[in-house]
Amino acid sequence: MRLRPEREAPPTAGLPLHARDLAGDVRAPLTAQVAHFLGVDEVQLACSGTAALTVALTALAEQAPSRREVAIPAFTCPLVPLAVRRAGLVPRLVDLRPGHFDMDPARLAEACGERTLAVVPTHLGGRVADVACANAIAHAVGALTIEDAAQALGARLDGRPAGTHGDIGFFSLAAGKGLSIFEGGLLVAQDEAWRARFRRTAKRIARWHPGWELRRSLELAGYMALYRPAGMALAYGNGVRKSLNEGDLLGAAGEHFDVDFPLHRVGRWRRAVGARAFPRLGPFIATTTAQARARLPRLRGIPGVHVFDDAGGTWPYLMLRVPDEASRDAMLDRLWTSRHGVARMFIHALPGYDYLGPLEGADDVPHAHDFAARTLTISNSPWLDDEAFEHVCAVIEAVIVSR
Repeated sequence: MRLRPEREAPPTAGLPLHARDLAGDVRAPLTAQVAHFLGVDEVQLACSGTAALTVALTALAEQAPSRREVAIPAFTCPLVPLAVRRAGLVPRLVDLRPGHFDMDPARLAEACGERTLAVVPTHLGGRVADVACANAIAHAVGALTIEDAAQALGARLDGRPAGTHGDIGFFSLAAGKGLSIFEGGLLVAQDEAWRARFRRTAKRIARWHPGWELRRSLELAGYMALYRPAGMALAYGNGVRKSLNEGDLLGAAGEHFDVDFPLHRVGRWRRAVGARAFPRLGPFIATTTAQARARLPRLRGIPGVHVFDDAGGTWPYLMLRVPDEASRDAMLDRLWTSRHGVARMFIHALPGYDYLGPLEGADDVPHAHDFAARTLTISNSPWLDDEAFEHVCAVIEAVIVSR
């Protein structure tokens, strides 16, 4: 089957920026627009979703010094345990439900106790988690919930926006994450007392850093120029193919992280860019949702493929579970180096990242390892046209039939 090298899809469906987003009038601040969109009183802006989580955890830890543990899924972004440690706390891994990304309720209950500060239910790839269950377990031991909605700005759960069901929630505005200011994050909380603590904590630990802000501003301008079909090879694809050719899976997935991630304030210009682009986010989510819904039946028709779905999530990509790791790897051998936006969410379950070191609970998370071994993602970008999507489906189908 013929690949189409002239057109490259990104791994996620991010909202493209327009040149007019870089300058002009701002009808309302970004945080005010997002607060209205989420139906909350206040949204606080951070330099990344990871920074937003760090601010929240640092403030919580200061109020409850005897509680040092944070319960997190054993399959999630490696930046989550790094943020926990940056706040001086201990990440405790919780295994997943079999075949799913959400934490197993029984395992979560076992992991929580008098040392638990917070529980972090995670809306993975726009698919929504069971926050009500996490709330019940956390609150029973005196802990709070922090919804990881990094990839779920615009998702809804039981009729309300994801990120607003727990005590605290955070979102990412990184490259390709729906709305982007290249790196940015949003923090929300139900209680005004906590919001005030977060403001004070952010002022103390995330100071103005002109060097970082200049870098992010230049990166944002580059993102506007290159986040389009003609520029995606330079911005994304060529680097991924180089990493894969070198056997660097973490590099291909962009997962070379460390605990010294940036903490700084977001400048006025990047805030304004986000504010100008934000009104297009709702229509963009509607467009990508319609596209995903139209494509789900084709994937569901492939024997052995499970497509993760729910009523209210967003669709940055289509998330699949296949019969076994060998099949998944055979699919990726043919598709990850293509230009069709096929990738892996995270390379490992959290115990697989050497740079994270020892993790509490890491020795008993079999379902997280299984999930990491059997999943892949297909971009839901509008730039992945029907012909390219059919090519991806045909490769997946051929691999399964051949095994």
